[in-house]
Amino acid sequence: MGDPGLFTPHSVTWQLHGDPMMWVAGIRALYLQALHPRAVRGVLQNSDFRRDAWGRLLRTADFVGTTTYGTTEAAEKAGARVRRIHSMLGATDPGTGERYGVDEPALLLWVHCAEIDSYLQVARRSGFPLTDAQADRYIAEHRVSARLVGLDPDSVPGDREEMAAYFETVRPELSCGPEARVVDDFLLRPPTHPLLVPAREVLWRRVARLAYAALPPYAHDLYGRPAPEPAVVTRRLRATGTVLRRVPARLRWQLPPKHILRAMDRLGPGARPAPYKLGR
Repeated sequence: MGDPGLFTPHSVTWQLHGDPMMWVAGIRALYLQALHPRAVRGVLQNSDFRRDAWGRLLRTADFVGTTTYGTTEAAEKAGARVRRIHSMLGATDPGTGERYGVDEPALLLWVHCAEIDSYLQVARRSGFPLTDAQADRYIAEHRVSARLVGLDPDSVPGDREEMAAYFETVRPELSCGPEARVVDDFLLRPPTHPLLVPAREVLWRRVARLAYAALPPYAHDLYGRPAPEPAVVTRRLRATGTVLRRVPARLRWQLPPKHILRAMDRLGPGARPAPYKLGR
């Protein structure tokens, strides 16, 4: 066999990250990350978010795919590239004039936890079969991805209890400032070609609204919109997951950058990610 990479086909991460609901989870993560003023400021002050948001989303997806399914060397190189870019970027607090680096551990930790929590919450609520023990294992596995972006793995939550405690600790720092409103507006109405506006209204807005609905109650309070009933959101997530999972995996995996297919070529067909393998 070839190099199985940092997570290996025996990990919860390997199975979960092949699920199509990861795209909904990624959008939920953006909504959540935007509520940390210092973190979202670092994004908006270092990029034209409205013009390059698609590129940013795809780069994040490529990083997740590379670190999950790529070789150890590819994953380590991806992490080094992210650390190098972050080390050169900073942001300014408009209220105090403070200049700070976007690679502050507290900011990296917020981005990490918002992503991992979003992946896990959306997957489980949409019907992906994970026991509590497997959910804890998934969070613990991502101390690896935390290390890749520059965090001390020991400082990162390692199970659901520690993750919940982290969010309780950080909540006083969260708010829906002008930068969060920019992200919110983009996710509801992303710029697109005039001919594609109808498709945006029919398809994208449904996905974005579902991702928003899956946020925790305190996030709805900060954004200032009523929180939908959790049971209703769970039904919608399950229905969406059922539809997306009916699309043949091989067809879904043909979309670039084809990380899963390359991993199967490297390791053999037995490396194919599938939920049923979690019980082994």
